Amino acid sequence: MAKIIWTSEANRWLKVIFDHIAEENPNAAKNVVNGLYEKVQILRDFPEIGHKYEHESNRNIRILLYGHYRLAYEITNTQQLLILGVFHGSLKIENYLA
Repeated sequence: MAKIIWTSEANRWLKVIFDHIAEENPNAAKNVVNGLYEKVQILRDFPEIGHKYEHESNRNIRILLYGHYRLAYEITNTQQLLILGVFHGSLKIENYLA
């Protein structure tokens, strides 16, 4: 079972998402953030379920989808996953995952 670590950047993205949605609907904001968190839990047992993010570095970065969002994570070893960020599908993820 892999250990999941949320980076400060990923936590910041969750807060931005929550705050944006909460302006119109606080309950929906809570549901979206909880849904994102719950989606990540599947990685404990299936760390390679996300599709491989193609880039020039040697990092093993993968993307897990949830609704309109892409959860970027890195498999650092067989027992640890770093959640790098949560991106809306309209964002150019390349600008954030260098």
